[in-house]
Parts: sequence; C-alpha cells; structure tokens
Amino acid sequence: MTLPEIENQAEVEIVSAQTRPELDVLQVKYLGRNGVINQFLKGLSIDELKNQGGPVNSVKNKIRAIFLSKYAHLNSQETQKKIDVTTPGKLPPIGHLHLLTEAIKEIEDIFTRLGFVRRRYPEVETDWYYAEGLNIPKDHPARDDQETFYLNQNVVLTAHTSNGQLHEMELMKKPPIRMINIGKTYRRQASNTHNPMFHQFEGLLIDKNINITHLIGVSNYFAGQYFGPDRKTRLRPHHFQFTEPSFEVDINCHICNGRGEIDCKKFQVCKAGLLELGGAGMVHPNVLKNGGLDPQKYTGFAFGWGVERVIMMKHQVTNNLRELYTDDLRFLNQS
Repeated sequence: MTLPEIENQAEVEIVSAQTRPELDVLQVKYLGRNGVINQFLKGLSIDELKNQGGPVNSVKNKIRAIFLSKYAHLNSQETQKKIDVTTPGKLPPIGHLHLLTEAIKEIEDIFTRLGFVRRRYPEVETDWYYAEGLNIPKDHPARDDQETFYLNQNVVLTAHTSNGQLHEMELMKKPPIRMINIGKTYRRQASNTHNPMFHQFEGLLIDKNINITHLIGVSNYFAGQYFGPDRKTRLRPHHFQFTEPSFEVDINCHICNGRGEIDCKKFQVCKAGLLELGGAGMVHPNVLKNGGLDPQKYTGFAFGWGVERVIMMKHQVTNNLRELYTDDLRFLNQS
C-alpha cells in the first residue's frame, strides 16, 4: 500500500471503532513496532528512505491525531453513560472561619455599635509604650522577664494590648476617644488557661465626666450581646498600675446562673458562680498625662479581656485554651 492508502485505511478503521479495546488493537496495528507504518519503511530502499522520511512522519502524526480525537470521543461517551443527570448533586466540603476569627469579628461588631473604632497596634513594642508610659516602674513584678519575652532591654513582645492606650491618645490628640484594640499578646506561660501567644481586646473610652458607671454599662452591654441577655457583670476590687481604681470584671456562670452550686464542676473555670472576664478600671492620671491629655479635664476607663477566654466561656468547647490552636479537625469542626 502507498502512504495515502495507509492513511485513508487507518482513518476509516479508527473512526469506525466503537470501544477503547478496539482502538488499542488498531494503535498496535498501525503504529506498533511491527505495525503497518514500520513495515512500509522496511520495504523501502536506502535511496527511497531519503525521500520518504518526511512524508512518513507526516502520516504517522496525522494517524496519532486521529487516535487522540477518537479516544477523547469515547471517553466522553463513557462519562456521559455513567452520569445520571437526575441524581441530586453532592455539595463540596465547605470550610468555616476559625473560632478565634469568628469571635474577633463578633467582638468588633458589638463595640462598633457603641461607637468604638477598631485599631491594631504593635505587637513588638518599646519599653515606653509597654510599661513606662503605662505607669509601670522598672522594678514592678509585671516586668519580670519570667513573664515577658524581651528582645533587648528596651524592646519586648507585648504581654498586653494596653500599649494601644498611649498610641490612641497620641493619634487622636483630643477626646472623645473610643477605641477597641484587638491583637496578639505574648507571655512566658503555658497551662490549660494560658498559651505563650494569645489574643486580647483592649477597650479605651476617654471624655469629659466619664466614671465607673459608664464602665459597668459597657461591660453589661458586651456580656448581654456576646454571652446572652441573662448574663451580668460584677466588679471586684483589684490593682493594676495603669488604672485607679482597678477591678477584675466577672460575669455570672451560665450553668449555675451565678448560684455557685457545688455540682457546677463540669465547667472548671466557674468560681463560686462567677467567671473571670478580665481586668478593667479608670485610666490612671499619669497615663493620661503620658498620652498628652489633661487629667483635670478628662477621665476615662479601660479594660483588657482575653479572646480565647470569652470563647471558652461562651461555647464550652474545651477546658484547655491550647486546644484552640490545634489542627485536629475533630475539635475545630465542633459546632
């Protein structure tokens, strides 16, 4: 057979094939080691090979293209036979935001409704913003390097979001100031309720005639919006260098409803019917001065609460804060 005859015959047989096995046989027949094309080449003299090499390769490429087209056609037919278009489709797996991300968004939304503006201030901080400007002297225990990651004598990984207070006062220059600073913080601690890196949200409100009742009102509003309408807060006297007076803010336990019942052991962070939310207080006059404000003219309150802590208190998904950082989907997919 001549090359055109081989090409025409191959095309007819390939197009007529109905199954993949038939095509496989034809592929060996025409393009195999002992196939029609190679047999044709073996029948040529040396001089004929010089002239026929190009045309032979052209025919081989055309036959290969016909094979590829036919294979694709048969694959498409087989796929269509397997698909029942009346069968309901299967939805692909849909991810969701991490609990921490969801909580941060929810916290931001709650305080935005009160007129607070979301900020993010440095996590690597100088000594002035981290401590000195917040009325924390050099010899204060909170500055012990057992609690803080020091990069050098003047730079730390900030252990709280309170550094945002001074930054915000410098930024705004003049009250009213309503700021919510949500960010990462770092401490050299690790336990069921501590992690070397965790998140805090810092609230700051400064204006004329601000007092403790405003702090109570904002605390109760947050507790009601985030935890539920039956949750209330309580201020417990405490001491912080950057607030005066200072308080720990507690909320009533959702399980025993604040009664402090003995059988409330299933929620390990419940203490006598109350859960510790975090620290708060009226901004210390020295901090107002360091931020460039007149403490005789302005007052304000601040609070710093843990994002992981409020997640544990709201969802009861764990009694170990560190599980929030696991990659175990059995934990993370809990609803």
